[in-house]
Formats: sequence, C-alpha cells, structure tokens
Amino acid sequence: MNKVSGFIKAKGPKIVNGHGEELLLRGVGFGSWLLPEGYMWRFPGQGDRPRRIEQMIRDLIGEEKARDFWKVYYNRYITEADIQRIAAEGFNSVRIPINSRFLYDGDTERYDEDHLVLLDRVIGWCEAHRVYVILDLHGAPGGQTGTNIDDSPNDKPELFTDADNRRRTIEIWRMLAGRYKDKWIVAGYDLLNEPLPEWFSAYNSLLMPLYNDIIRAIREVDDKHMIILEGVHWATDWSIFDEKPDDNLMLQFHKYWNSPDTESIQKFLDKRTEWDVPIYMGEGGENNIEWYTGAFRLYEDHDISWNFWTWKKLDTTNSPCSVRMPEGWGKLIGYLEGGAKPEAADAEQILEEYLANLSLDRCVYLPEIVHSLLFRPPVRIPAIFYGYKGQGISFHVEEFVERELGFRDSDGTDIRFTSGNRKLTNFQHTRGEDWAEDEWMHVYVRPREWLAYEVNHVPHHGEGHLVALRVCGMGDKQSKVEISINDGISVILPVTGGSWHTIRTADPHPLLQGNNRIVIKALEHPLAMEWIGVGK
Repeated sequence: MNKVSGFIKAKGPKIVNGHGEELLLRGVGFGSWLLPEGYMWRFPGQGDRPRRIEQMIRDLIGEEKARDFWKVYYNRYITEADIQRIAAEGFNSVRIPINSRFLYDGDTERYDEDHLVLLDRVIGWCEAHRVYVILDLHGAPGGQTGTNIDDSPNDKPELFTDADNRRRTIEIWRMLAGRYKDKWIVAGYDLLNEPLPEWFSAYNSLLMPLYNDIIRAIREVDDKHMIILEGVHWATDWSIFDEKPDDNLMLQFHKYWNSPDTESIQKFLDKRTEWDVPIYMGEGGENNIEWYTGAFRLYEDHDISWNFWTWKKLDTTNSPCSVRMPEGWGKLIGYLEGGAKPEAADAEQILEEYLANLSLDRCVYLPEIVHSLLFRPPVRIPAIFYGYKGQGISFHVEEFVERELGFRDSDGTDIRFTSGNRKLTNFQHTRGEDWAEDEWMHVYVRPREWLAYEVNHVPHHGEGHLVALRVCGMGDKQSKVEISINDGISVILPVTGGSWHTIRTADPHPLLQGNNRIVIKALEHPLAMEWIGVGK
C-alpha cells in the first residue's frame, strides 16, 4: 500500500505520514540534473563541476546557444515520465540536489523564477504520482565542501569563510520554506549536502551554529516540514551533533564503498537511540549490483529510510537509466584534456544528440538495478547478504566462528573466500564492476545451521518462481539442503561434493504479495553456498 499521504514527521525513531502510519522512505536521487556532475558526463577533472562544464559549452557553441542548451537540458533530464516510472517501480520518494547558482538569476541575488517553476513542476508531478520530495541544497553559495561536488569556485568551503555566503544560504532556505510551506508532498529540507571533508575540519565548529540559524529562518515561515541534517566528512561523521536543534528532525548519513554490515553503521544506530529520531541513508550507490542487495537489505532490516544515488547518468551499468553516449563524445573529452577544439557545428551536433538521449524513452533501462534495490524477482543475492536482524531471526549458527574479514565478523557465521589468498573484503567497485574471482565469498553452513533471505514480490496471476542455489558439498558425502518459503513450502535438494554447481527447485513456487522469507538450512552434512537466486 502506498503510504504517501500528508505531511510526514518524526515520531520517535520512526517517520509517520499524515495519517500517523509508519513508513520508510525508499527513493532515488536526481544527481546531475540541477547540479551537473562531470563524472556523470564521463568527463575528466577539467570538466568535473557545473561551472567548468558550462564554460566548455560556451567555448564550443557560444553564449546564446549555450543558454538554449541548458534550457533544454533542465526540461528534458527529468520529466513526468521519469516520475511516473519511479512511482510504478515502487519507490516512494526522490531527493532533488540543488545548486544555489541554479536558483539565482545570473550573478545577481534575484531568484530565477523560470528555474523555480521547474522545481514547482516536478513537485507537482510527484504529488500527482504519490512520490515524496526531499529538497537538498547540494551546492550552497561559496561551497560547503570545497570540492567539485558543490560547484566550488576555489576549492575551498567558502560558505564558512564569507559572511555573505552564509547569509545567502540562510535566505535560500527561508525562500524555499516560504514557497513550499503548504506542500505536503515535500517530505523535508536537507539543509547541506556532505559539508566539510576532514581536511577542512577546522571549520567543523561553525556547522551547528549555521544549522541552527537556517532552522530558525525556516521555522519563521514553516512549522510543518521535517528538517534533515547531515554530518561532516561526506555525511559520515556525526560527532558534531551535540544538542538536538528541532523536534521534527531526521539525521542523514551516506554510504558507498565499505562493508555493508551492522558494524559499519552502529554509530548511526546509537545516535538514533540517543536522540530518539529517525535516520536516513540519503545517498548511496555507485557500486555493483551484488553490493546493492547487501547494503539496501541492511537499511531495511534496521528500519532506515534510504535514497539511491543516482537515477540517471551517461553510459552506465549501475544506475536504472543509462543515457546513450553520443557519437563523437570523445572529442569533448579530448578538448577538456587540452586537445583540439571541435568545430562549432560538430560540437553542436554532439550536444544536440546528448540532449535527445536524455529522455527516458531514449535511455537504456536496467531493471536489474531496481530489482537489486527492492529485492524483487528475478534477483540474485550473494549468500553473505543474509538478513541483518541477528542470530535466531536472520541466521542460526551451531558454533561461533572467529574471523577477521572486516565484514560481519561479529555474526559468528563461517564466511570464507571462494578462491585465492585474499584476507580482507573489497567492496570498492565504483563503476559497477563485477567482483573479481578472488573477491567472491561463500558461507560454510554446518548441519542444522540456517540463513534467511527476503524478497519482495508483486504477483501476477498464475506466476511462480524457482529458487536456485550456487553450492558445493564437502568431501565424498552427499549433503542435503532444505529450502523453506514463508515457513510453509519446504523442498529438500541434494548437494554433491567436490565442485561448485547450481541446484534449483523443480517446480516454480508462488510468492506472497510483499515480503517473502526464504530459509536455507543444511541437513546431515556441511555445505558451502555462494548465492541464492529467485526467478523464473
């Protein structure tokens, strides 16, 4: 049931909607729309942020045509078709990263009404399709990170060194809150994205006073919307949160390339308990499909709302929408790297093709990414990503195994590398690269031990699903594995020893609407399991 209805608010550690019903936000981010990021254009460092991309386009096709380019870009990158698809897939929220320069009319402090209408429009689409909106100030005036991701002009966090930038940031939030104070579909205000990486930690003490001033300005015009705060150092360090600044508050962390396990987020869970507020994994992705099935199960099992980064980018395999790369795109890359400048007509043609390819119907759609995020069949889940609810609920071990892989070490399950001599896990696969052969792991399961996995399902009439396991028996004794679904249907399959092979149920099994629990249990003799697949 879609619970997108009414203003959401914090109620203890939970989020509730306008009817008081608990919900988790499950969404996608609109990276590179209102703040273009060079890596999503496959550009090198010379084109890593909006101001550098804008300069390149002006250099290539001139000022007037560059203005026309951006007008089409903003109108085409996200359309109602995108919102409709997001809602149809089962996501209930979007996070919209905003560059402060997008809000202004050129170099003035007047707001650009045409650009604000673009925000109004997407918020209207989201209301029509029942998708909550989080507004994210991704690039504050002067920059809050001092890096490319906030369009920093001088690679310094000048939000914290210039009083005018601080004033303008507060005024932006007062303006946005005044504009959207009556819009229930707006879930909340994400005040600053990833402020102050650790090499600018000298400014950390200035962040909470700024947050307090922004909150005060918002509350002068809007007492309804949730406030969302990020910690320092890419939103991973919450040590700045010393005193709760508002009653309707959610704390946000980001997570990308480390171990998807409870140990890695324990400090956030502890702060949730201490402050009695909901927490939000507001940005995570840019990894491979296997990691997604582990990381997003981690959030679900710990009742953490989440947002995937990002919905759409150029020539990708690890976002739902892959924009087709135009012919000749390498000429733009070469120019940025100091090579020959393309002829204006040539550059114009390349950029026009890029704009045409931004439309959802021209993108390559990758449903397997969505399936991995929502655990929807067909899906393949590495065995190491059994549930995160603890012993007796998500797994059972007969004897605790001591190990130091840097991943789920406190569970006591027997996780091993399948091949090679690797000692520690590696989850850094930023472009969605497959795990190398020596990065794959399996779980060694002893008799009477079991592992639980969950999948979500939207059934169609007469549809059933097979369950497949990648397994290996031990020695010359034949093992057996029991597969039970929703504590009901049980199937026992033989597992032969000596080599890895795939076994599957003979008949498809119907799954329930919503969540389904699949338990894999070893019988009689040990076995190793590398992955579980659920599909046709």
